Amino acid sequence: MNVRIFKQLRESLEDALAFEKGKAVDLRVTEIPRPPQRMAPRQIREIRNSFNASQALFALLLNVSPQGGTKLEQGLRRPRAAALKLLAIAKSNPQVLLQA
Repeated sequence: MNVRIFKQLRESLEDALAFEKGKAVDLRVTEIPRPPQRMAPRQIREIRNSFNASQALFALLLNVSPQGGTKLEQGLRRPRAAALKLLAIAKSNPQVLLQA
């Protein structure tokens, strides 16, 4: 059994090396997107204005409290990872946020 595992591991590493060299291999590759960049309060306000939404409504779309949404726009609070991801989606593809 140990020999079989070693053989599979070796084949996997050879496939990975071939992939890195640009050769065609039969692998499933998943590209993980980079985390969204921080946003300034002005940028958050601009995104909200592009939705033509009140602060309370926009906070609902981001799944944060209305007070939290206001604090984001005032710079009193920075968006956490999930809210930052939703803001990036809202900026690049607003329809996706509205459909969710």
